[in-house]
Amino acid sequence: MDDAVCRYLDWDSEFFGVRVARFLASRLDAGSVQSALTWCKDNNIQCLYLLADSGDSETTKLAEDNGFRLVDIRTTMTKDMTNHGLRGDGSAGILVRGAVAEDIPQLRAIARTGHRDTRFYHDEHFPKHRCDALYETWIERSCSGYAGAVLVAELAGHPVGYITCHFDDETSGRIGLAGVHPDHQGLHVGRTLVTQAAALFAERGVRRVSVVTQGRNVRAQRLYQRCGFTTSAVELWYHRWFGSQ
Repeated sequence: MDDAVCRYLDWDSEFFGVRVARFLASRLDAGSVQSALTWCKDNNIQCLYLLADSGDSETTKLAEDNGFRLVDIRTTMTKDMTNHGLRGDGSAGILVRGAVAEDIPQLRAIARTGHRDTRFYHDEHFPKHRCDALYETWIERSCSGYAGAVLVAELAGHPVGYITCHFDDETSGRIGLAGVHPDHQGLHVGRTLVTQAAALFAERGVRRVSVVTQGRNVRAQRLYQRCGFTTSAVELWYHRWFGSQ
């Protein structure tokens, strides 16, 4: 069902129980938006994702004029690892280690409430319990091989946070999910996880690490800034729903 304009998303569609597709380009023009809407009608699409170039005013205008709803500001931050030391600076009492299978129930519990700033929660068409389940599933899959590594922060023998690391090639990597139990926020758990992840990337020879967070998640942006990340891109997530949804 692939096309030059849009692509059907099997996993999202199966998980949420609605037919989901994504517009493949980052900019809209009069022709492409009409082609996308026609393609969605022909393929019975119920929700179309658009990740838009935030600097293109024509795209934002066409999105607004054609029923797309802004659901998130996607902020990409990067860190140059060239001068990064190999040792992460941890905080007293926080043990960071690799995740094991026994951690998964507790990590799922953290994920269940740890990502409420994301675009799915800010689109009322997606049931909140399915959004919770999305991140529970995501961290479990990460521990089962989807991520290159999952680090767990432990306090008093209990997991209180996690961070997932992906190695895209020999010189670049990215942080996927990062979460801290709400009862342990403000105790430097997040910063310890990020610095230990950076140390792992450096140890593997990664020269550039990226992470994506939400424009509304100022706490996360400040954390990554303190750890040496700078903003490299800002994009806009739109959702376009069809029919009675």
